[in-house]
Amino acid sequence: MHAYRTHNCSALRSSHVGEEVRLSGWIHRKRDHGNLLFVDLRDHFGLTQIVSETGSDAFKLLDGARVESVVTVTGKVVARDDETVNKSLPTGDVELVADMVSMQGPADELPMPVFGEQEYPEDIRLRYRFLDLRREAVHANMMLRSKVIASLRNRMTEQGFTEFQTPILTASSPEGARDYLVPSRVHPGKFYALPQAPQMFKQMLMVAGFDRYF
Repeated sequence: MHAYRTHNCSALRSSHVGEEVRLSGWIHRKRDHGNLLFVDLRDHFGLTQIVSETGSDAFKLLDGARVESVVTVTGKVVARDDETVNKSLPTGDVELVADMVSMQGPADELPMPVFGEQEYPEDIRLRYRFLDLRREAVHANMMLRSKVIASLRNRMTEQGFTEFQTPILTASSPEGARDYLVPSRVHPGKFYALPQAPQMFKQMLMVAGFDRYF
């Protein structure tokens, strides 16, 4: 069995009931129901509900772990009761009964929670951007942006266009906008400029005879 996971946190279905599997991810949230502890385990792909019974070693570790701690959970997949099925989750028909839990990275108290959709000031979100990027809406936006860009690239390529990457450092040009300058390490006292637009490089491509490009 893989050291960290056999499946991701959005992969388990009813067809996996009875199998022993291993998942790794962040503790998204916890719910203590007396004799049972329910943990939503999250990774890049989704959520899986973990169940642990009072008195087990797995319960002690999960009960003491803060949210956003990274854990590896090994256990058996079981079907949920009809009244506890969560139709809003791809993994909502099953849960994982924890037999063994390993702590990979304990979390301290968070400056801003990941679970929920509360609004926070921009300076807090930017200071703790690594936490902000874990939040569901922000994560979804990042994935949507990636898919849109990939789709645009594919559509352009299918129509005979070629993608070129133009330099991000160049000599300063006498344009109207103010340059952003980057000091050179190999030429003391000299500076590179961040191009205000790829216009000059695009014109070079045109003169050189490249056909359709982006």
